[in-house]
Amino acid sequence: MSDRRAELADAAIVTLAREGMRGLTHRAVDRAAQVAEGSTSYYFRTREALLVGTLDRLAELTNAEITATSATDLDSVAALIEHWLTAGRDRMLARFELTLESTRRPTLRAAMHRLGGEFRAKAETVLTDAGVPDAKRRAANLVAHIDGLVFDQLAEVGPVRSRADLFDAITPLFAAAFRGDTQLSI
Repeated sequence: MSDRRAELADAAIVTLAREGMRGLTHRAVDRAAQVAEGSTSYYFRTREALLVGTLDRLAELTNAEITATSATDLDSVAALIEHWLTAGRDRMLARFELTLESTRRPTLRAAMHRLGGEFRAKAETVLTDAGVPDAKRRAANLVAHIDGLVFDQLAEVGPVRSRADLFDAITPLFAAAFRGDTQLSI
């Protein structure tokens, strides 16, 4: 993604997180990025292009973080989740906004499936490399559980969790994924 497109997508992420889907307009992104009016529509001609571009940027940033994190070091994973809930909060809020919007927009849905597949494939690779049987199914379950944990914290449905609490929450998930435990002891 070019520097200007990335800059505008970053502004779209912040706008989306703070204003929601209705507040995400080309003009709002121009204001957030402090660029001349019309800049966003030059790089992202349609709303659909803006949404997909924003999703691509979210995936790019998240992918870099996941790649830099050891999936077998639970403290590192807990730290990453904590980061997503604090400094990366806007990105996660924007991601969930786009996830819900994708249920109504086929182009966005296709992008969401493509990118979600990439993340599940990364988890599958880690599990396959560890010799875990049925790695594809277990990877999909692990990603879904982590997404649920992140959503729960962002929506403030459950109690606020410290890094230690996050570690405690993911430990049985990873045990189930890596060892094939059929019962989670939570």
